Amino acid sequence: MSYRNDVAPETLPVELTSDGVVLTYADGRETFYNGVPERHEGTLRTNPGMHVQVLVLAPTETEGVMCYVNDRDTHDEVLETTGVGRVMLDPGETAEIFPGVTVEMDGYAAEVTADPEVARGRVFVFEEDETREYSFELFAGDDDGDGGDAAE
Repeated sequence: MSYRNDVAPETLPVELTSDGVVLTYADGRETFYNGVPERHEGTLRTNPGMHVQVLVLAPTETEGVMCYVNDRDTHDEVLETTGVGRVMLDPGETAEIFPGVTVEMDGYAAEVTADPEVARGRVFVFEEDETREYSFELFAGDDDGDGGDAAE
């Protein structure tokens, strides 16, 4: 049982730059995801224990919705003031966090599957810890079920 709650996301301004992705929170602060997201087809299996964020862009590519997966560090009130959502899932649990975007927990690893056509926009996954940061853009594909490893 988690000690944090699911929080619904708000639509937030997004800027795609040649150096990465800038997300502006509802309170005016910005965060920068460094680097152009790597293309990934099919299900993305993140590294266990990483902080995982999923961003779905609107067709205009100037705004989107962001959701943290199993973030236990951020208080509900902070998420509500920033406009970022959160979903809490137990191992083995699956949820469609946005139309066309599904997250399944395999132990402490999140497996993210997206169909950008159904999501009606580009889908990015960011995973990070204190020493590593990865970013991916998901594409529908023929997934063989292994999902791959984010560090590959």
